[in-house]
Amino acid sequence: MLDERLRRLQWKEPPPGAMLYDASAFATDDCAQPISSRLLTPDGFARAERVGVGGRQAAWFVSDRFGDGVLRHYRRGGLVARISDARYVWTGEDRSRSFAEYRLLAQMVDRGLPVPQPLAAGYWRHGLTYSAALLTRRIPGARALAECLASAPLQDVAAAIVAMHRAGVWHADLNVFNIMVDQQGKVWLIDFDRSRAGGVSDSARDANLQRLARSLRKVAGENGARIATLVLQHYHDRWQG
Repeated sequence: MLDERLRRLQWKEPPPGAMLYDASAFATDDCAQPISSRLLTPDGFARAERVGVGGRQAAWFVSDRFGDGVLRHYRRGGLVARISDARYVWTGEDRSRSFAEYRLLAQMVDRGLPVPQPLAAGYWRHGLTYSAALLTRRIPGARALAECLASAPLQDVAAAIVAMHRAGVWHADLNVFNIMVDQQGKVWLIDFDRSRAGGVSDSARDANLQRLARSLRKVAGENGARIATLVLQHYHDRWQG
């Protein structure tokens, strides 16, 4: 179970902070690099390749003892980013965006949902604000739905969303860049920042679907609108089935 794997590490060197990590994902032999906050910075890896699609230019493909991963630093979007694109108001460790997303992903993985395995999450305190990062296992050969609309398994896209909603999880930003399709055609859902568990109302489900539909139309115009209609139809058929 998750609690048996979960470890917490705290550091006091400036800026001070803490991290959660999955102990089972990291080697413990004497030659291994000690677990530290460097796991949450691109400079902490021999090679870090910036993710070209999505991620607000703050995500990297990295490799280490855990295999291949995706490191993402939390960034704001919209008008508020003009004030501070990487700092958030501190309201407590358990409410930090990275810790909250780590725990939600871990719960979803344990329930068999198609989401990436969380490996580590951390934050750095800056007075009354903080910055944060999340490290997840990379999905081999996966491409964003936006990149493979012509061949995407739309029924499976709908099925993945239904499974998420049936598990009581609401996605804060369900769009064509947060749905992935791997080399075997399996559909994955990513980026659960600000998402929540505990039940999804009908209006919240509809809001998720309409957000995805807008994203499809924005990316692919009339074809995106057609695809959105098909996804919604498949979703409702499976939800009611």
